[in-house]
Amino acid sequence: MALKLYNTRTRSVEPFVPLDPPRARIYVCGLTPSAEAHLGHARSFLFFDVLRRYLQHLGYEVTYVQNVTDIDDRSIKRAKETGENWYDIVSDYYASFKRSMQRLGVHEPDHEPYATKFITEIITMIEGLVEQGYAYLTKDGVYYRVSKFPRYGQLANRNIEDLEAGARIEVDELKDDPLDFALWKFAKPGEPKWPSPWGEGRPGWHIECSAMSRTLLDPQGNGFDIHGGGADLIFPHHENEIAQSEPLMPHPPMANVWMHGGLLQFDNRKMSKSLGNFEPLFELLDRHDPQALRLLFLQTGYSKVMNFTEGSVMAAGFALERLKAAYRILAEPDKAPRSVKRIDAPQRPLPVMPDLDSEVQEALDDDMNTAVALSTLYRYASKALEFAQDKDTAETALITFTRWLDILGLTPDESWLEERKRELPADFVQCLSGALNDISLNGVSAEEAIQKVIDVRTQARANKDFTTSDRLRDALLHCGVALKDSKDGTTWSIAE
Repeated sequence: MALKLYNTRTRSVEPFVPLDPPRARIYVCGLTPSAEAHLGHARSFLFFDVLRRYLQHLGYEVTYVQNVTDIDDRSIKRAKETGENWYDIVSDYYASFKRSMQRLGVHEPDHEPYATKFITEIITMIEGLVEQGYAYLTKDGVYYRVSKFPRYGQLANRNIEDLEAGARIEVDELKDDPLDFALWKFAKPGEPKWPSPWGEGRPGWHIECSAMSRTLLDPQGNGFDIHGGGADLIFPHHENEIAQSEPLMPHPPMANVWMHGGLLQFDNRKMSKSLGNFEPLFELLDRHDPQALRLLFLQTGYSKVMNFTEGSVMAAGFALERLKAAYRILAEPDKAPRSVKRIDAPQRPLPVMPDLDSEVQEALDDDMNTAVALSTLYRYASKALEFAQDKDTAETALITFTRWLDILGLTPDESWLEERKRELPADFVQCLSGALNDISLNGVSAEEAIQKVIDVRTQARANKDFTTSDRLRDALLHCGVALKDSKDGTTWSIAE
């Protein structure tokens, strides 16, 4: 079965047919780094990382573009409030995001364009829209005239009357129609600005992606293969991209396939600082194995709404360990438990190996069904001891197993755990023993000591002995370990 993908624009699953094989060109809307990235961002970029890896496995020459919206209202507002330079704010947040992506094993984009580096290309597009009557000048900027584009609303599958009924005009906007949107915003005092034929200002949010995708993927205006992002971008962002891009193209559509990742909830609620359930991505990665987070997302279809809990990521960690254990057995079959007699005599039948390649590929060809692909890998992992009884079989099994783990970004990696262990002070157990002379920690490792104290503290909390609970927490903190309690249990990390 050939690869099939769900196309948001046609609302159907279609065979993936690149416009210029064997090239496959992908544009994914990237981060607006005016605040710390969160787990919802990670889910979207992780999926497109797996899609890119799989396309490369299929033999496509993939060009992957992921932009950076380095100028927007929020970063400007924060700069005014704090007195910082807007670009320093953006740079700091984006550096944090990049570190998190690296920890999650997300490959670097082929192109990572910043909006402010494409001002010339943005202005050229706006000029073309003005010339053709799709854009008009007001006292506060240049706006796109939605009524001029008859296909507006097709991506979101909504008619223009419903869209108009829900539209709002900001108090400082002077546009003709509620649905019209800014292409160029004139600068207000103290704001960053660039020259343009209409006056100094900065680009609107939507036009930057149109300009960057056209420049890097589609300079001839014949369209590119896949445009992606989160489901929250379908309207208005992606709808507006289509409206402003396709009038300037000789051969629309802008993108052959539109793909959108599902939204992420936290404990069945939308993530929000006001609800107290917002946590920066880097903090989650400090507390959990990044590969466990990656596996957690792959267990749910990419386009489905997903609910994150501490319990769910802990369960994903156990599932990840099943894969790692199988990998270790196949990598070193001589060390595998001999619960099954090794096959040395040629007359004995070799273990029957399932066709992992065809089974996993069939799952991924079905609109990137990573959940089924993982189920297949779990079944394969459960046979690792059987495969390990014969060295040649173990070697073949390991090659196949590793191939798919790598495509999913789950190649066994103990660096997270080892890094966490290395960061603990060398005298950690001695320190903790001195602080807690009523708990025996003789002969245990640092990890075992932490878990032993957490277990005692959990029982104290259950007995409502909060004096003891606080004393144990403070002792760990004194020796360099911070605890975090949730309804799903207690986790630890290196104290800042």
